[in-house]
Amino acid sequence: MRKRIFCFVIMMSSVAFAFCQSVKSKEHLQQLWFGYFNQTRFSNKWGLWVDLHLRTKEDFTNDLSQSIIRLGVTYYINDVTKLTAGYAYVNHFPQDNHKEISQPEHRGWQQIQWHTKYGKKRMMQWIRLEEKYRHKILNDSTLADGYSFNYKLRYNLWYEIPLSKKGIVQGSLSFIANDEVHINFGKQIVNNYFDQNRFFIGFKYQTNAHDNLQAGYMNLFQQLPAGNRYKNINAIRFFYFHNLDLRRKK
Repeated sequence: MRKRIFCFVIMMSSVAFAFCQSVKSKEHLQQLWFGYFNQTRFSNKWGLWVDLHLRTKEDFTNDLSQSIIRLGVTYYINDVTKLTAGYAYVNHFPQDNHKEISQPEHRGWQQIQWHTKYGKKRMMQWIRLEEKYRHKILNDSTLADGYSFNYKLRYNLWYEIPLSKKGIVQGSLSFIANDEVHINFGKQIVNNYFDQNRFFIGFKYQTNAHDNLQAGYMNLFQQLPAGNRYKNINAIRFFYFHNLDLRRKK
């Protein structure tokens, strides 16, 4: 079962990579992605989700492309399965065709997330639905009235293999592989029902019993709204995961 899951992750990323290589009209970018994730549990049933992101635009350190603030309320079905719903504010910084204005986006989102253990190995999956309202742009310096709207469905599969005989403990290192597929749908989606695929491989350092730092390489292959244009992003990704449990100890 574990081998099948790992092979499935590799297969999805390989298909996306092979398709990317066959596409002629594509833009190549190199970026840095920084992220902070916090999950705070207040009780056996309720918690808070916060994640913050900042991404560069090209050549790793040239300008900014996007920032995200995402908030949510989590309901714990049990210790391994949880539901979260919330709001995200996304800012798209100036693009080549609108260099003097940034484009705000509002997102509602709902998610189910579950964890599975295979001995010392761990797997996490989520299915996320987003409602995306992106502000329209009038010209290079002015936002227009109204928003474009579409839904996005995301499936994320994350797998961890500890490199320490003690398993996942403070100071330990793990190998991680992660693949996430994004699908667009809605009345305003015409050409790019497939939005993007993100494949990541890297390492996780367990800073303490609850928190960890993850760093590695990510390939993002994205189809743009025109349908015949694509982006291929090679990124170095740094994520910090901060988990708090405020339940009373018995």
